[in-house]
Amino acid sequence: MLDQLVESKSHSGENSKRSSLLLTTFVIMSAVLVSSWLYSLFAKDFDMGAGGLDVTTLVAPPVVDEAPKPEPEPEPEQARQKDPNVDIRKEIIATMSEPPPKIPDKVSTVKNTVPPRDPNKFTVKGDRNFSAANAPSSSYRGPVNTTGTGSDAGDRGAGGGSDRGSSTPPPPPPPPKPPSKPISGGVLNGKARSLPKPAYPPAARAIRAGGAVQVQVVIDKSGNVKSASAVSGHPLLRPAAVAAARQAKFSPTMLSGQPVEVQGVITYNFVAP
Repeated sequence: MLDQLVESKSHSGENSKRSSLLLTTFVIMSAVLVSSWLYSLFAKDFDMGAGGLDVTTLVAPPVVDEAPKPEPEPEPEQARQKDPNVDIRKEIIATMSEPPPKIPDKVSTVKNTVPPRDPNKFTVKGDRNFSAANAPSSSYRGPVNTTGTGSDAGDRGAGGGSDRGSSTPPPPPPPPKPPSKPISGGVLNGKARSLPKPAYPPAARAIRAGGAVQVQVVIDKSGNVKSASAVSGHPLLRPAAVAAARQAKFSPTMLSGQPVEVQGVITYNFVAP
């Protein structure tokens, strides 16, 4: 029986050596595989440095021609034309149909050689006597030509280069239009032709109310009160002041020869009894 006994030994050391050997072999094989893959990746030529991307020819950018300068616009015919001629007199003498501008200093019996001016034409004072064929009208106040070489028309350059204008004088300028809004007239008490006094209301008399009441009015072109409204004063006195202001009469107000509306204030003083 003792011959069949088997001696038992520990194999842990051999197992550790075997595991270390397998691990080392695995690491070496993995390193070889990775190295092979990296070598094949970087060693392959992808033609990135080939001559396909080289610049073989330099091409100059196209030359852009400058745009031609615009031709200057021709000067308008009217701008090139000359100023109109005017009548010239060494001395401005009124005609028989006009009142003399001033009384002469002395009476002379010598005949005056300066012809009188034409009241319908624009006349200037100069060193000679000259009558234009068609001088501007007396209302013309634009540029003029006193040498006799300008246009004979009433308006600037209307006669053209031939200096032969129309025989019809230019129409007078239209009168200025009156303002669309009423003009300010300030206090209007002294400008009224008729300014009735307001009645003293009994309610105001009972409480002895008094003082000044200002009524703002708008006067039409004929001088009548168009609208009236009290802007200050005792409330019991305002209706009487407005009623009196509506009956006031004024002379028409003229502006540049045209009647206009006026806005102002009428003041009424109520004395408490």
